[in-house]
Amino acid sequence: MKKRLTAILTVTALLLTGCAGNVTSGTESQPVSDAQSGISDNESSDTSPAPENNASRYEIITATEMAEKMGLGISLGNTMEAYEATDCEKITYEWIPVVGGNEPQDYETCWGADVTTQEIIDGMKAEGFNTVRIPVFWGNMMENDNTYTINKEYLKRVKEIVDYCEKAGVYSVINIHHFDEFIIRRNDLDKCKEIFTHLWTQIAEYFADYPYTLVFEGYNEYLGGNQFDSSGNLKEQSETNAYKMTNTLNQAFVDAVRGTGGYNAQRVLIVSGYWTNIDKTTSSRFQMPEDMVNDRLMVSVHYVDNSMYWSNKIGGEEWLKYIDSQCAELKKAFLDNDIPVFMGETTSTYPASNMAKDATHTDSSECLSIVLGKLTELGIVPVIWDTDSHFYSRTTYKIVNESDRKVIREYSDKLKANLEAQQ
Repeated sequence: MKKRLTAILTVTALLLTGCAGNVTSGTESQPVSDAQSGISDNESSDTSPAPENNASRYEIITATEMAEKMGLGISLGNTMEAYEATDCEKITYEWIPVVGGNEPQDYETCWGADVTTQEIIDGMKAEGFNTVRIPVFWGNMMENDNTYTINKEYLKRVKEIVDYCEKAGVYSVINIHHFDEFIIRRNDLDKCKEIFTHLWTQIAEYFADYPYTLVFEGYNEYLGGNQFDSSGNLKEQSETNAYKMTNTLNQAFVDAVRGTGGYNAQRVLIVSGYWTNIDKTTSSRFQMPEDMVNDRLMVSVHYVDNSMYWSNKIGGEEWLKYIDSQCAELKKAFLDNDIPVFMGETTSTYPASNMAKDATHTDSSECLSIVLGKLTELGIVPVIWDTDSHFYSRTTYKIVNESDRKVIREYSDKLKANLEAQQ
């Protein structure tokens, strides 16, 4: 499933799904033969030293407790998940092209984002966000040597951003984003399981000593997604195969992280839905992974009003009823079974072009408030999908629109008050 970009983007912004400039391609990738856990440049695996922090952030926390504390979230979109994506829908896109000088910030900025700083994360906290989702590609700067070994400098850059979150006092969430598409399209299920186990083992080992305020989210939107056939065409899997893939790879993610020990043995993990689609993920065919500890798993879905958005029905009665029905599905499948729901991507702005002809709610901020109200009332964790300075400015460190600012502050304060009342 393609990334849904936030509203009111210009054609120029839409072109940022691929990086500008000259690139070079590697040779054809091959699946790994053995799960390895090393860092690039033939170095042995090591863990990243955790930052000094409040001891309370190392206290064991359940997924249920974390969902209450995460508050409102915002994504660091089009940043660490950016990559040179030109012609990536084709089988001829054999490996991840090099961008610029092949340094972490070449990729971090290649979709137009500013370099992430402590001030950017501090500003998110100040504006009312208590969780920052950091999508990560991981395949950038990776050698095409059949080992899928993550580049150590790229890892360090992700660590720096996680450290910004730790210093700001917000929860951070890192995942495999878009690189899951690359792998799933080109490999059968057994090889996908092997590769993702290898990737998550590396990531988890590197962050094994980090406090529980760091959360791992297995994948983005591509579990069960299309695969290349023998003719090089992307073909949809049968639902039977798609659910098998989704369930198998979620289990591989949990097993890989738990197997690294340390704080990862108790860390809260977020498993991804089938295409993160609410209808498909709430089906009885979707299975939560088995875990060695209780109440440490959340489930991730995206966009509670997705079909209404794309069919231009925002703001009307049908939109309201649709949101309620989607929330009811999530409640029945997960919340009533004590499984917290992480709305990993939530619409930030609603343009007039996506409003219903009979819309009674035509103000974008009002629509945002309605959605956040319905999600937070159920205890769902909403994470605003945002790209560089669209909703939140990464240069002024404030939410761009004043009415949006008031909405975020209102719900942030309400969630904080509710949490304090429970303590």
